[in-house]
Amino acid sequence: MPGFFTVSRACLIVAALGGLIGSAAAADLKVALSTNLNTLDPATAAFGEEYVYSGLVFSALMGTDADGKVYPDLAVSSQASADLKSWDFKLRPGVRFQHGKPLTSEDVVFTFRRILEPGTGSGARSDLGLVESVEAVDDMTVRFKLSVPYASFPELLTGRHMRILASDRADSIKTNPSGTGPFRFVKYTPGDSVELERNPDYYGADRIKLDKVVLRIIPEAASRVAALRAGDIDMIWNAPLETIPDLKRNPDVAVDARPSGTWDGFVLNNTKPPFSDVRVRRAVYLTLDKRALVQFALDGQGEPTHSPIAPTDPAFNKAIGFQPNIAEAKRLMAEAGHPNGFKLDITVPVGRPARERLGVVAQQLLRQIGIQVAVQRVPYNRYSTEIAGIAPMYVDGFFARTVIDAAVYPWFHSKGAWNGRMWRYSSPRMDAVLDEARRTPAVDKQRDLYRQYQQIMVDEVPGIIAYVSNVATAYRTSVKNYRTNPFLWLDLADVENVKAP
Repeated sequence: MPGFFTVSRACLIVAALGGLIGSAAAADLKVALSTNLNTLDPATAAFGEEYVYSGLVFSALMGTDADGKVYPDLAVSSQASADLKSWDFKLRPGVRFQHGKPLTSEDVVFTFRRILEPGTGSGARSDLGLVESVEAVDDMTVRFKLSVPYASFPELLTGRHMRILASDRADSIKTNPSGTGPFRFVKYTPGDSVELERNPDYYGADRIKLDKVVLRIIPEAASRVAALRAGDIDMIWNAPLETIPDLKRNPDVAVDARPSGTWDGFVLNNTKPPFSDVRVRRAVYLTLDKRALVQFALDGQGEPTHSPIAPTDPAFNKAIGFQPNIAEAKRLMAEAGHPNGFKLDITVPVGRPARERLGVVAQQLLRQIGIQVAVQRVPYNRYSTEIAGIAPMYVDGFFARTVIDAAVYPWFHSKGAWNGRMWRYSSPRMDAVLDEARRTPAVDKQRDLYRQYQQIMVDEVPGIIAYVSNVATAYRTSVKNYRTNPFLWLDLADVENVKAP
């Protein structure tokens, strides 16, 4: 009996230690977001917080790392035809959806046909307008046939809406999502949080160190910062740039900021007066000093630009300047029948501090040409239903894309999905240039076309892109191995949260 007792006690001690070790090893991460999600369907996501969730639960054929490089995700290889109009993608073997279904080409075909269906309402539909068909060659090979040669087609498939869905879960995508990503959906409580847990069947599970991720919804920037300082959250995704100097002084907080093609700007509804008149749009453009916008809205942490093409891109049109011209703006206003200006509301999104400041600085600058602006603040998750495509003028912005075509075609082509939701701009001149750029494989010729596109932007002013901004993540120093992605994915591969016992 004494021997039995000793062994039993030892077993209990080992078991207890094992439990403690397990508890110490187990880790969660609380990440602050600024707004509720409107959808759990990746194909219809419309803003950053929805992209964060879908990027953790779902995977795409291709991914983009923190250095902006494209890598194979669910596709392990791609092969193009000689004319670049047919692309075959081989799928990663052994991948399963979180409800157990093996990934096959049927799921990829289902996903992309669903995106291309107008009734789905996906923002990626116009990105994929060059796709004539998508079909399964065999269980693990998918073929895309294109209407034009497209050398960057694999890069295009990194799109935020192009997460692969399970073909047998068509009826539950919006309520009970099941993906192939590193984390599984647990529950969503609007106004509070989205809870996710580690997916043990993820093909890269060895790189996922976190057991649980909680996406906390905290609308006010000051509250997010206070929660980070107090340790109530571990990370602020897309941290407000104005908070960085103060956060860097906190020894318990790290900040990782980097340049990006992410942009903010002014959406002008081209179908509604006064912005149905190009002279008024151009007057506003000539009044809004973009260098002042960078300083006021971003505290200098960005660069003025003419379009979503960043000044660091080889296709950027350096021949176009940024000098405002108030005299010409006043002349255009008078010619358009507004010599004394007019009154106007401008809507800004609560929880997006830089965009809120853009509205305030526009209010001040537009007084120079007689436009009296009233700033209206609306929660960002209400933009898609109450503001987008409705308000005559509002502030919005979008994340960087991996290829120029994906950054401009959906926004400025007359058939572009985002154009239809925003400025509702239509120009044969613009369409011709964007169509030609899409079907031109020669890089130098394509860059020339995109420089023409930027000139059209400042001539016809569908809307005003103010700048491209830096992006940043702030996190507790217990969080290890995290790098801010310039495309604002929340990439948690290899990330640990090593909290003191």
